[in-house]
Amino acid sequence: MTTSSNTSTGTGTAGGAGAADEPLVRIAEFRTDSRYRLVHFKDSGWMPLAPEEFEPEVRQHFPDLDPHDPVRVHWDDRPWQWPAWHPGEA
Repeated sequence: MTTSSNTSTGTGTAGGAGAADEPLVRIAEFRTDSRYRLVHFKDSGWMPLAPEEFEPEVRQHFPDLDPHDPVRVHWDDRPWQWPAWHPGEA
């Protein structure tokens, strides 16, 4: 009986482990009306980032996180694509 009790506890732990698989970073959908993509950092909220700002910002929030980790960094669409922008545009 003790074994089944431990199994029951183990199942609860597995459910908690699933929460650990939630993305730490989420990149919102691609939009052509801005040079930025909205990026959400767990426990910090959303911020607009340009491509050159993305990886440094990821490292600032999560120093050990690989920005290419598809489990921890979720792109809503078009991974690693950013809207076209040319210097001088608004």
